[in-house]
Amino acid sequence: MSRAERLLQLMQQLRLHRFPVSGQALATTLGISLRTLYRDIASLQAQGADIRGEAGLGYVLKPGYQLPPLMLAEEEIEALMLGTRWVARHGDNDLAEAARHLTAKIEAVLPQKLQDYLAGAPLLVAAPRAPLPCQVDVAQIREAIRRERKLRIRYQDQQGQESQRLIWPIAIGFFEQVRIVAAWCESRQAFRHFRTDRLLAIELLAEPYPGRRQLMHQWRQVHGQPPQGY
Repeated sequence: MSRAERLLQLMQQLRLHRFPVSGQALATTLGISLRTLYRDIASLQAQGADIRGEAGLGYVLKPGYQLPPLMLAEEEIEALMLGTRWVARHGDNDLAEAARHLTAKIEAVLPQKLQDYLAGAPLLVAAPRAPLPCQVDVAQIREAIRRERKLRIRYQDQQGQESQRLIWPIAIGFFEQVRIVAAWCESRQAFRHFRTDRLLAIELLAEPYPGRRQLMHQWRQVHGQPPQGY
């Protein structure tokens, strides 16, 4: 690969690590010598990249540094288009619109050759079966998750029984026809899963709940993933 490509790959590797990563690990991943890695780190630092660390201690790219528009590999373009096409077909209306805007923004900074490949990326997503009707706005649930706010819900279970719940939503699972909200339920004092098509009403509250990341960690320890059969 060219030196420019190597520097871009080095930046990408640094972006993937939140904590310091050793020079040897970076050199091995990139297939270069440690001496070359040290020179490349110095070159990136001279160009303004906020890379902290030194030989023997590891390196980390400090948050906030923005890369200039990059050349994308064909596999990266295919991954991008497959993901956005899936979201456009399977996500709620707001997510589908966001996927289309994202594609347009990325296309705008690509060279013409890659723009053409992006438009014709040869990976297609099959049309989904019609999702089960949903009476609530799923975008409001996503807002509650982002803001770590509690939701008051009215829910109807599989037997048709209705209940009022106060939940702490932490994630949404997208299946072909249904969407599942993973949440801590205050009344049950346990994690529960709620199908959005069985939600009769939701109310976004101003009251925050504590520590979504910690809750996600606890949820994964208990469930790993939403139960099958939903």
